Amino acid sequence: MSRLVISNIGFLATPEGFGPRAGEEQGKIRVIENAYLACEDGKITAVGQGEAPAELLSGAKVVDAGGKLVTPGLVDAHTHLVFGGWREHELAMKRRGVPYLEILAQGGGILATLTKTREATEEQLTEKAGAALAEMLRYGVTTCEAKSGYGLDLDNELKQLRVTKILNEKQPVELVSTYLGAHAVPKEYKENREEYIKLMCDTVIPQVAKEGLAEFCDVFCETGVFDAAEAERVLEAGKKHGLRPKMHADEINAIGGTEVAGKLGAISVEH
Repeated sequence: MSRLVISNIGFLATPEGFGPRAGEEQGKIRVIENAYLACEDGKITAVGQGEAPAELLSGAKVVDAGGKLVTPGLVDAHTHLVFGGWREHELAMKRRGVPYLEILAQGGGILATLTKTREATEEQLTEKAGAALAEMLRYGVTTCEAKSGYGLDLDNELKQLRVTKILNEKQPVELVSTYLGAHAVPKEYKENREEYIKLMCDTVIPQVAKEGLAEFCDVFCETGVFDAAEAERVLEAGKKHGLRPKMHADEINAIGGTEVAGKLGAISVEH
């Protein structure tokens, strides 16, 4: 049996209850000042105020919190972790009121990152995403969902997902992988979006499932991107191959994505 004791905690803060909360309920947090916490084999076994009892300290690994805050690990449930390049110049455009869909139509947004991601090697993407995870860990993130969606072809989507798998094995933040090939229609399929949908459903999703590279399948259901019927086709293909559905929907316009997500039992509807 392995015991860990965290002592000298300035503030031990934890949400109340055993499930998700909304509205004002999210602010119900229990705070214990001058606290200690004990764990055995990965489970919390004791919490208290003041000095930790001698029987807990005996034979334990003791970490002095130095009077700092201790909270449960944070879960970042929606990230696009693995990507090439940056789009900081678009912030100025957004501040001027340029709508995102207009930025996308001009070749910016997702499509700009697609170019940089395709150009990057697996090693370069691993180094960049690994640095981001190290910073997230310093802020208390211990679990992170990671979407693909910046390759938008077979090889580059697999490249992104393999980077997520590599990082999940070599660093402490737990990663949960999502295939998001339906993030945008790549320029080479701009005049033939049906062929791109077929590529995802018939080729990419089966290969992602075969290699065990994702747990979820996601779609950006939005005006000018994928409509509700197209989103349903992609998510159904994912379900057929064991990928649980989730969706980006209703960020800008309500075009039926939420209804499709409900129909298919999506685990989440984001944005």
